[in-house]
Amino acid sequence: MPIAPLHARAEVGWGLYTFPMTEQNVQTDARLGRALVALQNRGIVSSKDWAAAAGVAEGDAWRLAKGLRALGLEVEGSAAEGWRLEGEVDLPLPEVLEPKIAGTIFAGGVRHFVTIGSTNAEAMRAGMAELAVNSDASEFFRPRGAVWLAEEQTAGKGRAGHVWKSDPGDGICCSALLRPKLSPTDAITLSLVAGLAVVEAVHEVTGLWGDLRWPNDVLMGGKKFCGILTELNAEFSKVRFVVVGMGLNVNNARFPAELEAIATSLRLEAGQRFSRVELVAALLRSLDREQALLQDGVDAARQRILRRFEEHSTYCCDCKVTVEEDGGYEGVTRGLDDRGFLRVETSRGMRTVLSGGVRKR
Repeated sequence: MPIAPLHARAEVGWGLYTFPMTEQNVQTDARLGRALVALQNRGIVSSKDWAAAAGVAEGDAWRLAKGLRALGLEVEGSAAEGWRLEGEVDLPLPEVLEPKIAGTIFAGGVRHFVTIGSTNAEAMRAGMAELAVNSDASEFFRPRGAVWLAEEQTAGKGRAGHVWKSDPGDGICCSALLRPKLSPTDAITLSLVAGLAVVEAVHEVTGLWGDLRWPNDVLMGGKKFCGILTELNAEFSKVRFVVVGMGLNVNNARFPAELEAIATSLRLEAGQRFSRVELVAALLRSLDREQALLQDGVDAARQRILRRFEEHSTYCCDCKVTVEEDGGYEGVTRGLDDRGFLRVETSRGMRTVLSGGVRKR
């Protein structure tokens, strides 16, 4: 469902029912989330009951309808007749997701934006701000998480400074802030964990299996449908927090000509649309399970994570590749080393890929 674009300078409060956070960021008002939940699977709801559920005055029920319509939802009715929801609902608002992620570290920590510069950038800023307040408090380092979701990114980031473009309503733009018990040298493990979380979540909802391209892409049919960007704040011996950004092409029906040969979506692969709500919920549940494995000790979990990554990747073992690192070179992949870095056998011996892009040849 297309989401109507809202200008970053949206009116405060009831104007378009959004909160302008910065010039680029427009956060969705929680009252809209409560209003949406109150309408789902309920038939006709009176203005009185609807307003009470959303936490507004009865005379402001029409503003709820206006706000939801601005988000692309079909709300019908009037103050006299009551209100009802028509058509497809595929908007991953916190209030909609909450019952589906109960019990995870992300419960109560989801934020949704109509438009944002970058979910990763906003998560990093929030992590820094909280760390500045709680730098000496053990409370900050509890294994709890927070999530930033956006319908549209205007300055999305990919690895190595690449841009991640997102079309409103078609995909998932998601950044999760985690506080794992890791040393900076173990950060690569968390990137691999994020890839596994994506693969498992997508399979749970769609039945499709993704192909992991080391270190942070997920493909189908040789084309990319998901990119992962992991950023961290750390001191010499300890990671303070990590932000894992995940961008998924879900219901995109087409791509620009320059991307058609390298990009795909779940819809294009399966020939049907999928619920972004269910995918986000499955992704957060999967990421919660995966990160929990690290809390009991990275060393114990690492080998299992590396083997699982290799099992879900056609790139890791015995694959002829070109590596975009140190001027570029070719070779055959020979699995992951004990730290999680890719090994490539070349005509001049074995090499370890530390950060370069890997492509089949």
